Amino acid sequence: MPTDPHAESLLLPTVLHDEPHWFVVNKPAGMHTVAQPNNDAPSVEAWLRATRPDRADIEECGLVHRLDLDTSGCVLVAKSAKARVWLRDAFSGRGGDIRKMYLARVEGFFAERVIAGAFTLSFSSRHKGSAKVSVGPRGEPETIGRCRWNVKSSSGAGEPASTLLEVELLGPGRRHQIRAGMAHEGHPLVGDTLYGARALGTDIAPIRAICLHAWRVEVEGIQVECPPPAWA
Repeated sequence: MPTDPHAESLLLPTVLHDEPHWFVVNKPAGMHTVAQPNNDAPSVEAWLRATRPDRADIEECGLVHRLDLDTSGCVLVAKSAKARVWLRDAFSGRGGDIRKMYLARVEGFFAERVIAGAFTLSFSSRHKGSAKVSVGPRGEPETIGRCRWNVKSSSGAGEPASTLLEVELLGPGRRHQIRAGMAHEGHPLVGDTLYGARALGTDIAPIRAICLHAWRVEVEGIQVECPPPAWA
């Protein structure tokens, strides 16, 4: 089960794969993807600016997309402004060929013989005064998010019942798409109290973590995997 990502946040990103126009880094859980305004909290962007100063003039130092603070795994980085435009378009489903696979541990079991599923939902405005995203069965085209998933394993011995899923994010990603989408389906991610999961931790200090990992990214046939965390 998850460990405290504050310990992981002390780790630095690592390069998983390097190509002429882009590369992929492993973002630790507990680290921001982009630098935060008026905040010196660790981020992948700050690490890139320190380790690759020759590319500091590219917007967000070439970052193509973002992961939530407590999500770990693959982050795609462009090596030029031109490559960043192309990769962002491809990542959003507007051209090119990029596949995005995640590992997610969700609460509960699925019905017997259910080994796969999918959802198409609308992810729109946040709840007033909350970071939570509103989810519904229909909405404007620019709010629609799609995922499909497969069951990898289930666990119920000595811990709350949970299921490990492999989730593919289809088309343009929406904010909290997997987190809010799986909660809407009745299976919030383990540790994701924002969307109704049970709190994890001890009487001394609660563990801040969600069981979501950007496991694999495939760019025009080149597949890059990030080693899964202990909870997977």
